[in-house]
Parts: sequence; C-alpha cells; structure tokens
Amino acid sequence: MNLLAIESSCDETAAAVVTDRLEVLASVVASQDELHRRFGGVVPEIASRAHVERILPVIDEALAKAGLALGDLDAVAVANTPGLAGSLLVGLAAAKTICLAMGIPLVAVNHLQAHIYACRLAAGEDVFPCVGLIASGGHTSLYRCAGPLDFKLLGATIDDAAGEAFDKVANMLGLAYPGGPSIQRAAEHGDPRAYRFPRAFLKDENRLDFSFSGLKTAVRYAIAGPGKPDFARLDLPENRVADLAAAFQEAVVDCLVDKAFLCLRKTGLATLCVGGGVAANRRLRERLDEEARRRNVRLCIAPLALSTDNAVMGAIAIERYKAGKIEPLDLDVYPGVVRQPA
Repeated sequence: MNLLAIESSCDETAAAVVTDRLEVLASVVASQDELHRRFGGVVPEIASRAHVERILPVIDEALAKAGLALGDLDAVAVANTPGLAGSLLVGLAAAKTICLAMGIPLVAVNHLQAHIYACRLAAGEDVFPCVGLIASGGHTSLYRCAGPLDFKLLGATIDDAAGEAFDKVANMLGLAYPGGPSIQRAAEHGDPRAYRFPRAFLKDENRLDFSFSGLKTAVRYAIAGPGKPDFARLDLPENRVADLAAAFQEAVVDCLVDKAFLCLRKTGLATLCVGGGVAANRRLRERLDEEARRRNVRLCIAPLALSTDNAVMGAIAIERYKAGKIEPLDLDVYPGVVRQPA
C-alpha cells in the first residue's frame, strides 16, 4: 500500500509517501521561515497564501522522488486538526481533490498525535502505551497514549506554547526568527544561573499543565524593568543576551522535563515519547536523556527531521486506514480543537 501524506497545519508545506510497512519512500518540506522572519512569527494570511503556491509542486516532487504516479496511490492522508484555518484548508482541498479524481480513500490526521507517532517511526518498533509530550510553536501538551488510536489529553499550556515563548523571547533579545535555534545558539555561551526565572506549576504535583506567559514577562522585566515599552530598542551586550537566553531556556526545559516525568509517575507508564519542534532543542534532549537514565524510563525522541513539522509523521494514517477509519469528502478542518474524528 502506498499512502500520500500531506501536512500544511502551520507554515511548512510538506508531502511524503509511505507504505503500510512504514517505509518512507519520499519526504519533501518547503519552509516558510524567510517569509515570516521580518515579523518575528507566523502570519496566518501569508502562510496560507504560500501553501497555495507550494502545495502542488511539493506533492509532485514527493511522488517523483518515490518513483510513483497518482495512479499508484492507495489512499491520501491529510492533517485537518489543529492548526491555522487557512493553512489546513489548503492541504485538505488538495487531498480531497486527489481522492475524488483517483477514487481512493481519504484519511484524517491529528497533527499533534502524528508528532508522537514520529517516535514510533524512529524507534522502528511499537512504543505504546506511553506518555506523549508535544512541545511545539503552537502547542505544549501531555497525553496518555494507550495505542496509536487512543490518546487522552492529560495536560496542556494555559497560555503560550513553549515554541511561541522561544520566538517572543528571541525577539526581545534581538535574535533571529525562528527563536528556538537562535536562543539555543546564544545560550551556549551563557550562564543558566545568571537569572532565576519563574517555573510555573513546577512544585504543583496535582497539575500537569504548563504556563510560559509569566516566564516571558519575567525576561522582559530582566531586560528593562517594568513599564518601559521601548525596551526593545535597548542595545544589550552579547554576554547579557547569552545569559538571558541560557536562563530562559533552562526554565522552559525544567518545566517540560518535570511535568513529563510527573505524568509518567501518575500514569504508571515507563515509556516517554517526545515530539514537536521544541524537541529539537539540544538542552531539552540532554536533560530528558539524563532523567530517563536515572529513572530507568524508555525515552523515544523523534529525530530532528521528524521533530519539526513534516508529512512523514502522517504515517499514523496507516493505523487509521487499517482500522477502517476512512473519511467522507465533506471532512472539515478543526483549527483550534484537538480533535480526532472517531
């Protein structure tokens, strides 16, 4: 079986071809970083317009790399939740068109659950049941994953996502977008103990939620103090930027690691799967690995290419296809709802 997977939930236009044996025949990702860099974050209208321009060339390239034609496909999978409405609609329209023209099934993909399934692909073997930690630009969530089709949300951010906080703090520090890689590079030369930033809910063992808004505000105050709207114009010395970046990064990592292992204790599970763009952060990977070894926990982190948004992780649709979960062609998008059609 050959499956075409399409991903357009935010600002990456991606397509991949995978088989029912989870073999990746092709993967293509068109980044929009350059389009959004001047704004310091993703602009939804720009993102959706870029998807319109890129979706067909990306699909064509993926099929060419796989050595397949549309007639060789057995199904099409597409991310339809959660994400930016305009972006999701572009991918869904392309998927529906192919399915209608070729008379093949349409399979829906939950973008967040697909991030966890990327760990299954990387492991090359079953990883379920597990705790799934998703840390990305738009989401920071903890799931109990009983199986590839059975996810239960246990905790999530109540305000900013971890990746969003990285972008905003990078902007405060005068660092380039996207903020994750920029802060990681700056932090390598800084002292994470130079500033003691807040870690929301860290001592609350009854909550599996996250909050990064207060941390972001604390960084702002550390830069210029309260009530100074022109703080962004300050010319910070390089060593201070490095210390601020390192201290901020350490605070985010502390929150993610602590809540992930608290979730493991509460669920009694012994496998932790981590996905999403923030999972590419080197310091986070180091801390997770250290803690997993200390606690004898099986740790599965998606490789860098599968941490950021991509279509390969849409291979979770193979599981849905085998379970008979095929969608009608009036399938809609659910931008702000973490929802997987039954």
